[in-house]
Order: sequence, then C-alpha cells, then structure tokens
Amino acid sequence: MSSAIPQPVLARLTRAAIFLVVTVNPGPDHRAAVRALCGDLSALLRAVGFRDLEGHLSCVMAFGSDAWDRLFGPPRPKALHPFREIRGRHHAVSTPGDILFHIRAARMDLCFELAMQIMARLGSAVSTTDEVHGFTYFDDRDLIGFVDGTENPAEQAAIDAAIIGDEDPAFAGGSYVVVQKYLHDLQGWNALPIEEQERIIGRTKLSNIELDDAVKPTSAHNELTTIVEDGEQLEIVRDNMPFGDVGKGEFGTYFIGYARSPHRIEQMLLNMFVGRPPGNYDRLLDFSRAVTGTLFFAPSATFLETVAAGDAAPAVAGPPVDGAPGTPADEARAASRDGSLGIGSLKGDREHD
Repeated sequence: MSSAIPQPVLARLTRAAIFLVVTVNPGPDHRAAVRALCGDLSALLRAVGFRDLEGHLSCVMAFGSDAWDRLFGPPRPKALHPFREIRGRHHAVSTPGDILFHIRAARMDLCFELAMQIMARLGSAVSTTDEVHGFTYFDDRDLIGFVDGTENPAEQAAIDAAIIGDEDPAFAGGSYVVVQKYLHDLQGWNALPIEEQERIIGRTKLSNIELDDAVKPTSAHNELTTIVEDGEQLEIVRDNMPFGDVGKGEFGTYFIGYARSPHRIEQMLLNMFVGRPPGNYDRLLDFSRAVTGTLFFAPSATFLETVAAGDAAPAVAGPPVDGAPGTPADEARAASRDGSLGIGSLKGDREHD
C-alpha cells in the first residue's frame, strides 16, 4: 500500500462545504450498499464535478471506529478508536457517527448536488446524524471576526502533517479526522472589548498579527493549540468553516482537523478544555460550546476502490464470525485470502495510540 493514492484530504480551501455525518442502519444489505458506494464515489464525483471544472469539487469519505469493524473487519487502522470525551472547565462531547462526507467546492450548488447523489445512492442504508452547510465569511474569518486557519501547513509540510506513511503500512495514504460543531454566544462575545478578544485568541483582530509573547496570555487559543513534543511542532491540517441559522439564532464554527495520528488533535483539545497546566484552559470556550465530537479514519482512495473490487470477487467460504454467517468481518477475511482487498497478508495491529 506504499503507493496508495490518498483521498483529497489536502484539497484547496474552498468557499463552500457540506459536512454530512450518517450512521449505517443494521442489516447486511445496508452494509453492502455502503461498501458499493466506496467504489462508486469517484465516478459520482467526476460526474457532478464535470459540470463546472472550475468548481474544484472534492469529497472525503471517512469511517468511525465501530463502523469500520462492521463494514470491513480486520485489519484496522492502528490508532482508530471512538472519540474520547473530555471534561474540564468545559465539556468536549462525544457523539455518534459512522461515516463522514466532507464535500468542498467553490459553489454550494456543486456540494449540494453531490450530497444528494450520495444520499440517493445510499437510500435507506443510512440515517443522517448531522448536516452542516459551511461558507467562507469575508476574508476567511470566523463569525467571531478573526481570521481562521492562518497557521495551516502547506505543500510537503501538509503531507507530513496529515497523511499516514510507514508507521502503518497497511493504511498508508490514509488520514485521521476529527470533527466538532461549535455554537457561539455572539452576543456575549461582541460585548467584550476588542483588546480582550485579541488576548483570548492571541492575534490582532483587524490585521491578524500574532500577539507578542510578552503580552499574549498562556491561555490564548493559538498558544494552547500549538503542540510541541521532543522539540518538534506537531501540525494538523484544518478546514474549519462558519455556519449559521439566523432564524434560530445559531452561529458557529465547524471544526475539522486532519492528522496522521489522532494524538495530535486529542492533545490540542485536552489543552483547550482541561488546560496547560490544568486549569489554564482556553477562554474562547466560555463563548463557544462544542455540541458534537467524532473521530473518523479516511482511508486512501486506493483502499476505497479495492473494497469495491473485493465485493465483486467470487465469494470464499469461511467460518461464521460471532455466530453470524456473511458478516462484514467474514467477508473481509475471505477477500483478504484471495488478495482482493489489495493488502495481501498484512496483519492489522489493533494497538491504539
């Protein structure tokens, strides 16, 4: 799998996005429908994207820990596990989600059309857990008025930050992704003096310049979200988007972070919610509440294609798993024996970070 082609995790930032989280309904037919979509997704993407080649349409399909076992069985990505809730001064909740579709384009209609095609293909196989339509707000600002994503790595640094390499050869080309939906108390936030807002974020509001260390609090958002271990800064790739519903008075930020290990994002969230040191938490959380939290794994595009090829291969008889014939784990083992998953005899390491 060393030559595996990644999904478009590192696609260019766009002006529109849809974040769609679904759960897979019970039943072998529903699991089969999801596995079939794995191979069809690239064709759907080409069909919709061809209608506007300048629209830069892309889609990443990622899977939660429990869904991975039900859909694919072993082997599994080394560090994949359910999102771990965090309780500190504020609460980082853990919420359900089997599959994430991260759809991006220059135009919302392209995102919307692809989302419709995906859901039409899945039909009754899934139920929607959450759907958020994100948009670019002026010059890449959050609804709280600050520029978001300034420190994103670029080019090779982005690849090194987000794409798995030799540390998990069976899943090289994949990426872990954490999503959280934050709702803002804009009334309370806007009542703060600008200088206080800047101290909370760690940057100037108008010019987006980082505050000098002499005046920046250790609890500043950009201070706590910087992770350094053994003298090396561990980066992630973010593609956060504002969203809102004016009629409901809901205004928020959809956080999405890609990394080659979930530990990077988990440590960042621990710093924010518990504090570094404990108690020195991110004051932005006094005005921004996390209402979802899920960890997914985005396998390589090569993996998605070979899953579909495995389904098309002749069935190989095998013993029932957990007393249930024809379960995804049984199918995965059979496919692995005939090589159709493209990962040969590589064995999964179930060890977590």
